[in-house]
Amino acid sequence: MKSLLLHVQDDPGMEARLQAALAIARATSGHLSCLHVTPISLYIASDGITGAYMMPNFSKTLDEMEKKMRARIEAHLKTEDVSWDYEHVEGDAAQEIVARSSLADLIVLGRYHHRETRYTPITLIGDVLQSARAPLLVQPQDLMTFDIFGPAVVGWNGSFEAANALRAALPLLQMASAVHIVTVEEPKPLLLPSLAASTYLSRHGVTSELHARPVSGKPVEEAIRETAGVVGAGYIVMGGYGHSRAREFLFGGVTRTLLKECPIPLVMGH
Repeated sequence: MKSLLLHVQDDPGMEARLQAALAIARATSGHLSCLHVTPISLYIASDGITGAYMMPNFSKTLDEMEKKMRARIEAHLKTEDVSWDYEHVEGDAAQEIVARSSLADLIVLGRYHHRETRYTPITLIGDVLQSARAPLLVQPQDLMTFDIFGPAVVGWNGSFEAANALRAALPLLQMASAVHIVTVEEPKPLLLPSLAASTYLSRHGVTSELHARPVSGKPVEEAIRETAGVVGAGYIVMGGYGHSRAREFLFGGVTRTLLKECPIPLVMGH
């Protein structure tokens, strides 16, 4: 993965996803593009008469905060032996990330503890995941590294989304010390069984181990997390939002649950 796109924002997960992006850039001799998006609509007020405006003092404060963050990140990057660039734009974060991800191999986003709103991590991740062609790395805020050379788990359900995630994550899986493909047995056969995923990986020089978990009332996401814990996985590869996001919001789902609760990074495709 030679081209990494990192979402820059002053939030609790910034340092964790920066460290994850740097770990991958070092291992792949890749280039790190830092994209800082100011969602200016958050800071625009309206008096109902003259239209929208931003208070001058607040605008100045916001500008100073952004300059300090940029200086801090650039100072860090200058100490690293990786190629990088930094861009700051104003607009909708998801739209700007998607627009600049067309030639990215991986988009690095963060997941941190926060009540859900229009501009919090799980919403941004969902918006980007459903529109971008590049895979996403979703990094937990408490994990200051990405174990690129350790074991990896693939959550497999035979879906189009899972296949996309597997193909997109191939450069990472080729560097993993072991790859474990996890499926939960279902009465109806999968369109693409786990053996097909294993065969695909083998053609690219990746040996994998199959884990078929029985349906025992335990949620799929729990089976994936448990296997990841047992094998000491550094990350999980999975398809995202196989069902509609509205359905997952109302009834729960593997994607939504893992985005909220998984302690290790997720590499996701849609």
